Amino acid sequence: MSYDQRLAQRVREALEAQPGVAERQMFGGLAFMIGGHMCCGVTGDDLVARVGPAAYEAALRRAHARPMDLTGRPLTGFVYVGPKGTARRASLRRWVDDALRFVRSLPPK
Repeated sequence: MSYDQRLAQRVREALEAQPGVAERQMFGGLAFMIGGHMCCGVTGDDLVARVGPAAYEAALRRAHARPMDLTGRPLTGFVYVGPKGTARRASLRRWVDDALRFVRSLPPK
C-alpha cells in the first residue's frame, strides 16, 4: 500500500476538529472515515474526495479532478484530485469541506 504520507498528514490536520474520525486502509491507500462513512482519502499522490452524486459533475469540472475509476466503471460521487489540485492549503481545505458536507448529510451508521 503506497500513498503520499505528507498529503495524508495534511488531510489529518484538516480533519482534526472533526469528531469521530477514523483511518482505514482502503482503495490501495488510506481512507478517512467520519461516523463510519468514508469522507476522503489518499491513494498514491491523489486525494480521494467523496462529494456525493449531486455534486459529482460540478466537482469533475474543477481543475485537477477526474473520476474515481477502480474497475473500469467510475464511482459516482467520488473523485480523484491530482497533486496540483491540493497543493495549496485552501484548495485542499475546499475539497475536504465538500466531502464533509456530503458525509454529514448521510444517515448515521
